[in-house]
Amino acid sequence: MATLQLVSHSIESISSTVAMASTKEKSKNSEERHKSRIDMISKSIKAIAIKKQQTTKIFRKGDEVEVASQVDGFVGSYYNATVVTSFGAYHYGVKYTTLLTNDEASPLEEIVSVSEVRPVPPDHQTETMLLKNDFRLYDMVDVFANDGWWLGLITGKIGQNYYVYFPTTGDHIEYPSDVLRFHQEWSHGEWINLPRTREDF
Repeated sequence: MATLQLVSHSIESISSTVAMASTKEKSKNSEERHKSRIDMISKSIKAIAIKKQQTTKIFRKGDEVEVASQVDGFVGSYYNATVVTSFGAYHYGVKYTTLLTNDEASPLEEIVSVSEVRPVPPDHQTETMLLKNDFRLYDMVDVFANDGWWLGLITGKIGQNYYVYFPTTGDHIEYPSDVLRFHQEWSHGEWINLPRTREDF
């Protein structure tokens, strides 16, 4: 009888150990998969951030645009601006909406390449694409911070806030949903919504 109890206890112990090992293995595989997905999407984001904007659209004085910064430390960010003039076929003079001069006395103006300029993305996307706050894991989003929109990907959620990783800067920060928008790319004269995963949190 004692032997049977001992065997039974041993089986239970082994089963428990196997279950724990299986859980740990699943957790490890899940973490590795999560990291792999982030690495893969990060490469795509870096490629998007450094690419030249398509110049199929000619902007005129008064047009509202976004300037995709190619300055070190700001790659992957987009700033709202107004076209104030054009310089030949390859440059525009723009006045920023949120960026100020060093003395903060007036809006910053500068000359930018046509390859840095794109139209302002439509703001009706949440009405036509998704319900409000319907962000998913690994969505590529823009976050409004430090006077501009910064391209990153969602890596997690806590309450109603989202964790966003920015591959071009290495920052990983929590934000409320109201400063996020789905990233869109201007291609061949139209806005393209980027592919999304089916994964929820």
